[in-house]
This record gives sequence, C-alpha cells and structure tokens, in this order.
Amino acid sequence: MALQNIGASNSDDAFYRYKMPRMITKIEGRGNGIKTNVVNMVDIAKALARPASYTTKYFGCELGAQSKFDEKTGTSLVNGSHETSKLAGLLENFIKKYVQCYGCGNPETEIVITKTQMLQLKCAACGFVSDVDMRDKLTSFILKNPPEQKKGSKDKKAMRRAEKERMKEGEAADEELKKVKKDVKKKGTSSKDGITKYSTSRKKAGGSDDGYSSPPHSYADDKVELDDDDDVQWQTDTSLEAVNQRIQEQLSAVTADMVMLSTNELDKKTKAATTTSDSAQNGNSVAPLKLIDELKANIKKGASAKQLQSLLASSPESAQEKMTLLFEAIFDGVERGFTKVVAKYKNYIAVAAAEEEGCQLLLLKAMEAFFRRLTSNSMKEVALVLKALYDADILEEEVIIQWFEGGSKGGSKDSQIWKNTQPFIDWLQSAESETEDE
Repeated sequence: MALQNIGASNSDDAFYRYKMPRMITKIEGRGNGIKTNVVNMVDIAKALARPASYTTKYFGCELGAQSKFDEKTGTSLVNGSHETSKLAGLLENFIKKYVQCYGCGNPETEIVITKTQMLQLKCAACGFVSDVDMRDKLTSFILKNPPEQKKGSKDKKAMRRAEKERMKEGEAADEELKKVKKDVKKKGTSSKDGITKYSTSRKKAGGSDDGYSSPPHSYADDKVELDDDDDVQWQTDTSLEAVNQRIQEQLSAVTADMVMLSTNELDKKTKAATTTSDSAQNGNSVAPLKLIDELKANIKKGASAKQLQSLLASSPESAQEKMTLLFEAIFDGVERGFTKVVAKYKNYIAVAAAEEEGCQLLLLKAMEAFFRRLTSNSMKEVALVLKALYDADILEEEVIIQWFEGGSKGGSKDSQIWKNTQPFIDWLQSAESETEDE
C-alpha cells in the first residue's frame, strides 16, 4: 500500500513519521444512481485518528451531495462521479481544519467538546488548544456524533511511570552495590602500613615530599606497588576494632584531600578572575556587554555560523554565559512567534549547541533563563520552541528529559515554565514508549 505524509506542507520530508495511505476511489453505478466509493477510507481515517464517518460526511458537505458511511461493511459512498484528485484536495482541507494542530502543525491531536458545545483540538505534542471554526457544516455532525474517548490512557501512563520508577530503583541498587565492592577493595589494600609504604616508595624513586600532604590514595597505585615487590607478604587485620580504625584513617585522609583540593581550586579561580579582569582593562577580550552588542550586529548583517562561532570562541566568558548571551541576542525584543525566529536562526543555534558535549543542556538553561523574564502569555510558547529545536535536530530527546526532570524536581515544580513544558515531555515519553512497543 502506497503511503504519503500527512499534510501537504510535509510532502517533501523523507523522514516525517506521520503517514497515511494514498486515496483509492472507484466509480459505481450509472445514470442517476452513480456513486463514488472511497475504497480505503477506513485505513485513511485510522491513520488520521478520526472516525471514517467524519471524512465521508465532510466530502458530502463540501460537494453538496449525499454521503453515507456503513459502519458494518466499512463502505464510504458519495453520490455523483468525483475524481480522486478532487477528493484528495478536500481531504487535505479536512486535515488542516480537524487534524493538524494550529500551533505546531502536528497531526497528533484530539477533538474535545467543551461544556459550551464548542470544538477544540488539543495537541499531545505542544499542548496547544486550537479553536475550530464552528461555522463549518461538519461541526454540527461532530456534536451529534462525538468521538469515542480513549480508554486506558491513564492506566498506561501509570504503568509506564511505575516501570520507570522500578528501573531507577534498580539502577540505584546497582550503583550502591558497586560502591560497596569498591569500599571493600579499598579497606583490604589501604591500611596504615600501605600508606607508609606508598610515601617511602616515592622517596626511593627520587621524588620530593616537600609540601606533600595526604596523597590521594587509589587502588591502582597499591596494585603497582604490589607488583613491584613480589617478595613482600601483606596481611590485613580483619577484626572489628582494626576495621573501624582503618575507616577513621581513610576518612581523615579523604577529608584532608578535599580541603587541599578546594583550596587549590579557589586559588585557581581567583587567579583566573584576576587575569580576566586585567586583560579586560587592557582591551584584549570581549566584555559581556560588548559581546552581546557584537553578536547582535553580526546576526543583523547575516554573518555566517562559523564567524559567530569564532566570535564566541574569542570571548573569555564561561560556556553558560556565552550560550545565554547568544540566546538573548537572537531573541532580543521578541515576545511572540518564537518558532519563526528559531527557523530563521537555527544555524547559529546549531553551531553553538554542537560545539562540545554538554552544550545542549547549556542551551536549555539559557532558554529557561530567557523565558523566566517574559510575561505569562509569552511563556506559553516555551513548548513550541522546544519542539522546533527538537525537530531541527538541535536538541536530543534524552537531554530535554534530563533538563526537565532536573528543573521540575529542584524545588520549583509548580513554576509556570514547567507546567507549560509538561505536555511536550509527555508527548516525547509516549512517543518513545510507542516506538519501543513497535
């Protein structure tokens, strides 16, 4: 059976995942009793997730002819002789009005009838709710014949959630088991005599102990020493008192190492900050304010993605600051229609997000910081921006879910940005589970 992409705007996309069968029609009868039979209407309606009676009735309304769909036999008939191309065009109009989301264009929507007898399309991808034009003739037929509600969706979600929780608990148990095994190995090889032997071997090798305090102990070092001195026999006291004493010694050594490491890191950060400040005063680097102005100027004049990448590389700011400044420069002054901006400047964003590992998460944090400063109406488009970046292969599914779980569980679960993002995350996870089932 020949398949085609759902929606004429996606006809050239070879990787589009939503497909439907090509329409097949057959002319039956003659004279006044001539009719057009849409042979595969059931398969088409199934691909669109709409009842076949809706599409058949829509043909009749638009053509001004009688139409009938037989539920038992699955036969779709429209009075008169109609060409396949004409019916395919009407089907495309039906898809735009009653299938595709008005926000993101995704066909994964559900028809909802409100309490005031109005029709809406709720998108499972971005969460956007589209209002259907009630002046269309088909709306009265849908109100009289509402679509069947999906059963078991809550149960499936609960099962998927329980399965994920079970997998997380299993992973945590595996990590705990690895830590226990690692601690057992360390206890058996890092006794007090072993630490003394380690420092003595350093002196024999010609090393200096000046300024040396509490060397970081590792199992690999002990193994090397054991291989060098095959004639030495090691014995470990396994009594309860000896084990407790060794634990205390290890804790003291590790604590000392942590203090030394934190002090060294603080010195390095202080030196780096001083160097950056001095170079900024001499005019050898790009200050944050100057950087964002240059980014805006380059974007405005249509600089290439490589030129923008080299400009960011010459800046001394951290990777997160660079990503934040780039995001603000691209979306400066934008309050609505963020997806159009993403489509226009996706090359700039893609180059920055693919520069090194972890840049996708930095991009998500920059986007989060940007949207938090906007109004609640503008913040509603955060899911659309996420989907646009996901469709452009700039953001990966695993990184988006990792960012969402880390942010929503970090004490701000009720934040508006997480509420607006939740429908897109649910769609990602449901699509993933459906792919696994297939």
